[in-house]
Amino acid sequence: MGAESLDPKLVAIAGGKSVDPVVESDGSEYASPKPVSRFTRWFRSPLFNVIIVGLISFTQPGIWNALNNTGAGGQQEPYLVNGANSLTFGLMVFGCPLFSILANKFGLKNILIIGTLGYAPYSASLYVNNRYGTEWFVLFGGVTCGIAASALWASEGAIALGYPTVKDRGKFTGIWLGLRELGQLIGSSIQLSLNVKKNQRGKVGYSTYLILIGLQCLGLPLAFLISPPEKVIRPDGTKIEDPTKNKKVLGEFRRAWALLKTKRVFLLLPILIGFNWNGTYLSIYLTKYFSVRSRALGALTSGIAATAANVFWGWFLDLKVFSRPKVARIAWFSFVLIMLSLFGWQIANQKKYQDTVPKITLDWASPGFGRAFASTVLFRFMNESHYMFVYWIIGTFNNDIETLTLTVGIVRSFESVGSAVSFGLGAAHGVSPMANLVVAFVMFVICIPTTSFVVFEVPEHPAERDETIERLTEDVAGKAIDGGEEGQRV
Repeated sequence: MGAESLDPKLVAIAGGKSVDPVVESDGSEYASPKPVSRFTRWFRSPLFNVIIVGLISFTQPGIWNALNNTGAGGQQEPYLVNGANSLTFGLMVFGCPLFSILANKFGLKNILIIGTLGYAPYSASLYVNNRYGTEWFVLFGGVTCGIAASALWASEGAIALGYPTVKDRGKFTGIWLGLRELGQLIGSSIQLSLNVKKNQRGKVGYSTYLILIGLQCLGLPLAFLISPPEKVIRPDGTKIEDPTKNKKVLGEFRRAWALLKTKRVFLLLPILIGFNWNGTYLSIYLTKYFSVRSRALGALTSGIAATAANVFWGWFLDLKVFSRPKVARIAWFSFVLIMLSLFGWQIANQKKYQDTVPKITLDWASPGFGRAFASTVLFRFMNESHYMFVYWIIGTFNNDIETLTLTVGIVRSFESVGSAVSFGLGAAHGVSPMANLVVAFVMFVICIPTTSFVVFEVPEHPAERDETIERLTEDVAGKAIDGGEEGQRV
C-alpha cells in the first residue's frame, strides 16, 4: 500500500497532530492536522492514563488490600471487619452497574474522581477502632468505601481496557493491576516494619493506619490528571468516540440489561461470584493461626505474588505465538488444574491446624511455617491471575469503550455479590473456617463448565459494535414503548 493511499487523518494523529473539522467543497467534513507537543502526546497517551489509573488504584484498593491481607484489617478478631466488608460489597452489587451507566452519561473522569473519596474514611475507622474500640465508625466506613469503590471499580477498568488498542490490552491490564499491587507492597512493608517484633497473635499497631491513610489521600489529585476518552491520542492514530454524546440514562440502563442477557456475560457470572470466595477464608486463616508479624509478612508476600501474576499474564496474554482463542484455553485450563490442587492442599492444612491442641500460633520462626504459609501466597497469585484473565476475556469480545464500561460495571457487580456473601459468611461466629473453605471449593467447581464454554467462544478479533447487544437493546426499548402505549389505552 502506498503512502498516498493512507487516511490523512490517521497519518496526522500518529505523527503527533490533533485534528479539527474542516468542511470540503462537497459539504463533507474531515479533520485537519493541528500540531501538538511531545508532552501533550505523552499526557494524552493510553500508557500515561493507564499508569495514572494504576497509581490511583495503588492509593485506594491497593492500600485496602494491604490492610485486608494482614487478616481482618489488622484487627485481633475478624468478625466486625468482615461485617463491614460485607456491607461494602453489598453496596457495590448495585453501585457498580449504576456508576458504569452514569459514566457513559457524565464521563469516566468524573466518576473516577468520586471513586477516590471513600477509602480513606474506612481506613480512618480502622484506626479509631484499633485505638479507642469504636465500632460504629467501622460500619460507616464500610458504607463510604462501598460507594467510592463502586465508582472507582466501574471507571478504572473501563479506562484500562478501553484506552489501549486490543493488541496491548493484556500488557496494559497488567500495568494497571500491577500498580495496584504496589499499594499493597508499600503498605505491607510499612506494616511489617512497625510490627516485626510481634511474634504472637493480636492486632497491628495503630500507627500503621496513619501512614496508610496519608497515602490514600493522594488518589484525588491524581484523578484530575486523567484524559477523557475523546482526547486520548493512540500511537496508531485511531480515535476513541466520546461515549457521553447523545446519551440518556434510561437508554444506558436498557443497554446494560441487554448486555447482561448475552450468553457470554451470563455464563461468566459463576466465576465472577465464586472464584475469589477463598479470600474471606484466607483472612480468617491468617487471623486465627498466625502471629502479627507473620500476617504482615503475608500481606507483603501476597503483594509480591500478585505483582508476579500481573507481569506474567500481561506478557502471556498478548503473545503473538498463539492465536487469541488458544491463549484463552491454555490460560483457563492451567487455572483449573492449579486451583484444584491448591484446594486439596489447603483442606489438609486446615484439618491439621484446627485439630491441634493447644491452639497453634504460627510464626515465621515456628517449625512447619513454610507449609502453612506457602498456600496463602499461591492462592493470592491465582486470585490475581483470575482478575487478569477475566478482564482480558471481556476485552476480547468488544472494542467500543461504551460497551466495555457497561461490561466492567456488570463484572464488578457480580464480583461484589460473591464478596458480600462470602464476607457475610465470614462474619458469622458460628461458621467454622473449614466450612468457609469447603464453600469456596464448591463455588470454584461450579464455575468450571460455564467459564469453559465462554473460553471456547473467544474470537481472534473483537467486534467494533456488538450487533447482538444492539438488537437486544432495541427489543427492550420496543417493549417499553409498547408497554407505555398499552397503559395509555387502559
